[in-house]
Amino acid sequence: MTDVVTRFAPSPTGFLHIGGARTALFNWLYAKRFGGKFLLRIEDTDRERSTEAAVEAILDGLKWLGLDWDGEAISQFQRAARHREVAEQLLASGGAYRCYASTEELEEMRQKARLEGKFMRYDGRWRDRDPSEAPPGVAPVIRLRAEQEGDTVIDDKVQGKVVFANKDLDDLVLLRSDGNPTYMLGVVVDDHDMNVTHVIRGDDHLTNAARQTQIYKALGWEIPVWAHIPLIHGPDGAKLSKRHGALGVDAYRAMGYLPAALRNYLMRLGWSHGDKEFFTAEEAVAAFDLGAIGRSASRFDFMKLENMNGHFMRAMSDGELFETLMNTLPYLPGGPEIAAKLDEKKRAQLRAAIPGLKERAKTLVELLDGAGFLFATRPLAMDGKASEILANGGRTHIAALLPKLRKVQDWSGPALEEVVRSYGETAGAKLGSVAQPLRAALTGRSASPGIFDVLTVLGREESLGRIEDQAG
Repeated sequence: MTDVVTRFAPSPTGFLHIGGARTALFNWLYAKRFGGKFLLRIEDTDRERSTEAAVEAILDGLKWLGLDWDGEAISQFQRAARHREVAEQLLASGGAYRCYASTEELEEMRQKARLEGKFMRYDGRWRDRDPSEAPPGVAPVIRLRAEQEGDTVIDDKVQGKVVFANKDLDDLVLLRSDGNPTYMLGVVVDDHDMNVTHVIRGDDHLTNAARQTQIYKALGWEIPVWAHIPLIHGPDGAKLSKRHGALGVDAYRAMGYLPAALRNYLMRLGWSHGDKEFFTAEEAVAAFDLGAIGRSASRFDFMKLENMNGHFMRAMSDGELFETLMNTLPYLPGGPEIAAKLDEKKRAQLRAAIPGLKERAKTLVELLDGAGFLFATRPLAMDGKASEILANGGRTHIAALLPKLRKVQDWSGPALEEVVRSYGETAGAKLGSVAQPLRAALTGRSASPGIFDVLTVLGREESLGRIEDQAG
């Protein structure tokens, strides 16, 4: 088998869209599976819409997801001279011709097709005419002399055999009248020069595959293996929009998802391996193949992603999760403010709170929110439920508990639990009836990590101070 070379070729007109991230992931996995190369090409020929900020956002998104590429990222725009060279090569061989059709003539063809309810198709009027007949002052485009009879067949590794009648594929433009190459030509030349063996991309490019196959044939070049994957739809079945702000990879980082969880979720979106849901990076590479990709569109499910993310968070070691949280703070809502408060003591408290926090959180945002009690200042502001708990008999319990807690010298979970349970038995109250007022006094909320975790993380002095504030 020839060494596998795949590529991801995004247009830098915005962030790394989640659909693009999945395409990149599939290319990365396939290359890794067969010990090949995964290349990155920035298709920046649309100079008006391409920005350096978008290029950086794409590179940043791929790095965050852990999708490392081989070699330097290639700019398609910088290869325009090579694309023109190939267009001239096709002219010389008769595989292309100069077309002098005016804008008005092309508009007539467009109107005629519209009236007939058809797609616009160039009618080939300059296909066999002598250039000496060219009207003065008209800069020509260069068009492919496409096959007019028979079919172009795409043997797709996902879609199966797809047949296009050549009569429906017109002589596409390779070089515009200003000398700039078109996307169709640029893609074929770049993929050939980069030795790409497998083109794995969205199925919205399926017709492009037929047109590009014709260019490959005209040049006598080897055609890559095609694999067109179904697009991702939203929960309502509508196609995900690239312009939807919440769908950039950077937004998923800001929503507190782990790269490993997002990778796992995207891989399972349209691809399956028996009933297995969770994969390490090594397991994913070993299992991935094109044949297991379904042909129908997948629906993005935030609830499933959240649950998967929670699984990955709980599976991480406490130390690794803490470091991941620290590295992600700049991107999380309220993260920079928390980072500014992290002196040595608070950092140690947050690290100690991780075991209790991660059991209840599905995202890093929820994890950070759960840690909010660490950064609250006395006297704590109570939310509605916490105020209600304290008002309805809760203060009586914490006032009675306070002197018993003051006597505790071994400020540890087991010792504290023994005191609270003992008090509950004496007072004829269930543990929850005592723990909830304590939780309210210590965190200002009705939900938090385990109450004995909260007490130990806050420490003796801070815990007693907060309880005193609310004991009345």
